[in-house]
Amino acid sequence: MANLKEHIQSVNNKNEKVLSIFLTAGFPNKNKFVDLACKVFDAGADIIELGIPFSDPLADGPVIQHSSHLAIQNGVSIKDVLTYTEQIKNKNDKPIVLMGYANPILNYGKNNFFRDAKQAGVHGLIISDVPLEEYDSFFEEQNDLDVVLLTTPTSTEDRIMEIDERSKGFIYCVSVTGTTGIRKEFSSETLNSLKSTHSIVKNKMLVGFGISSPENIKQISPFCDGVIVGSAVIKRLMNGDYKIDVEETVKLVNQLKEVCKTV
Repeated sequence: MANLKEHIQSVNNKNEKVLSIFLTAGFPNKNKFVDLACKVFDAGADIIELGIPFSDPLADGPVIQHSSHLAIQNGVSIKDVLTYTEQIKNKNDKPIVLMGYANPILNYGKNNFFRDAKQAGVHGLIISDVPLEEYDSFFEEQNDLDVVLLTTPTSTEDRIMEIDERSKGFIYCVSVTGTTGIRKEFSSETLNSLKSTHSIVKNKMLVGFGISSPENIKQISPFCDGVIVGSAVIKRLMNGDYKIDVEETVKLVNQLKEVCKTV
């Protein structure tokens, strides 16, 4: 099983950008989620970022917040997330990264979580509300999983370098200030910020927040090694007809990956 960095490099070696797709674990259908994730991988996703449902996901915009709320209502727990991971990994060896918040992990028990995540086949972790200053204390017992850290447009050069030093697997570059969500296009200011960060980091760099279309990917592709798409995918899964929603999601993932192959 290749680690995250090796996997991203193998995709880049084919002159492709990596496509990472965010799914809220257990959404929209708790019992059919593994099938959905496998279809997303088959449609072209190189990585799946699996969101652990949480009642107060501060970094997430309204679309992902709502999906998280519905997953919690359906009783999706961390144990379910780990079970999903294991079942998906039995069918596909592409990397799964868990994205979540500190509180549910502390409730589960940090060391238990790190151990169980590794056993389930998780490649990496993104815990978006653990700042760099608390990195050592939060992840002190964690040696087996890649911990992916985030940069933002307000990160200074020194902080980006420090984040780059600590992050493993890749850097998650948040493209814009604010929460996740769909944006039509990126400003020249945003593109300059991405270009600057990309020139500083030694890690692979995936860009997230606001990427929803082939046009978005074309805009930012010169300044990254891959993209992360979340809200646009979750939105496709919210129309209420599960079969049609999955078909539309698969179509979108396929379109996005085709662009990642050509930029």
